[in-house]
Amino acid sequence: MTKSGELFERSIQDAEEILERFDDEKNGSSAYNTESLKRAGLVLTLAAWETYVKNRFNEEIDVWLFSVKGSQLGHFVQRKVDEDLKRFFNPNSAKTKQLFKAYFDIDVTESWMWDNYHPSQAKKVLDQFVSMRGDAAHQANTNQQQAHLVKREDLAKAIRFIKGLVRAMDEVSIAK
Repeated sequence: MTKSGELFERSIQDAEEILERFDDEKNGSSAYNTESLKRAGLVLTLAAWETYVKNRFNEEIDVWLFSVKGSQLGHFVQRKVDEDLKRFFNPNSAKTKQLFKAYFDIDVTESWMWDNYHPSQAKKVLDQFVSMRGDAAHQANTNQQQAHLVKREDLAKAIRFIKGLVRAMDEVSIAK
């Protein structure tokens, strides 16, 4: 497992704990709005994914730039990397593919195979969760009659999916 994968395993625990807390509070008599926990859990799940992608990219860049570190070329490339990563957020399948393709000439999304997922399906599901995360982060459910944006099953599926996606991507040899 890469160092990025190990860090991801620790960060995804926050989302898993929120899901457990939701279950505990939903089954108890909580005075709080437990539905907000599901939205927060989804946001944390996708934040863990974003952090993994950035960390994994940086891990590979460090290998790739090792021989030019400290040189003008190394400084130039590092500035470009820093600029690109400042604009890299909400990594859907297209953004993730483009980042790794631009620097390493590899389509990392082709490796997104595990369990019953194939790359095309994994890309579609990731994009759906990234979109749902945007809605969850920027829309509060103020209508008591309306169904909640993030269902318990959605959060549990998102956590399982992102963990599988990280495991699949962690197996890829990127820097050549």
